[in-house]
Amino acid sequence: MQQAQDFFIENEKISTLIRGLDDAALSMPTKFKNWTIIEIIRHLHMWNVAAHYSLIDEAVFDSFFDDLSDFLSKGELREFEKIFVDGQNGQSMVAIWQDFYPRLFGAFTQIDPKKRVKWAGPSMSAKSSITARLMETWAHGQAIFDILGVLRPERDSTLRNITILGINSLGFNHKIRKLHAPEILPRLTLTAPSGEIWEFGEDENNSIKGSAVGFCQTITQCRNVADTDIIATGPIAQNWMAIAQCFAGRPHDPPKIGTRI
Repeated sequence: MQQAQDFFIENEKISTLIRGLDDAALSMPTKFKNWTIIEIIRHLHMWNVAAHYSLIDEAVFDSFFDDLSDFLSKGELREFEKIFVDGQNGQSMVAIWQDFYPRLFGAFTQIDPKKRVKWAGPSMSAKSSITARLMETWAHGQAIFDILGVLRPERDSTLRNITILGINSLGFNHKIRKLHAPEILPRLTLTAPSGEIWEFGEDENNSIKGSAVGFCQTITQCRNVADTDIIATGPIAQNWMAIAQCFAGRPHDPPKIGTRI
């Protein structure tokens, strides 16, 4: 699956970026909810392992998720993630993450993309599962690139996968907020890193224009839409960009203007 290849490449970018950082640098808070770099790495690792469980052993995944749910009734996610890796920190934690993501990549290259796998909500296809891991890796990676002041080299393939995930989340975005979902997708005109123009949707009265990077930053809530080059015209398009999230769970408001740039 191309999505698995993209997942591996995005992890490699982060790995190259943080290789050699000392513990003090890895403990640097990012602009993503004040999470440190190592907390982001720990978070990515645990959910990579969970995705692997869902591929190879549903019973193990169920046990993991039951433990997580029980813990979250009284504790905090980052605390559970630290316990999950026996308190590993610094470059030792980085090494654990670096050792595992190639294994997850390999597992997804061997699986039928249509195979149904368990997750926190409804089951999904293996293709959707690795696309979600790609999205989360790219989104959390943005916070690390930002805090280290490095411009990430972007790839058409990664951004197109995240763009389509975002488009497919339109109905979900409205459902979780108890809003009526648009019947027609706003007209999207996005410029890929290569300069290629991507067009989606048919509603000419509601349009979204700008870079694929800006659109993906908006739907993953790496940025407030006002901090991107995205121009949304029409009430349906503007409302969608104000509530967009392509990750599962309860409704999350986007970051406030100017807080993640």
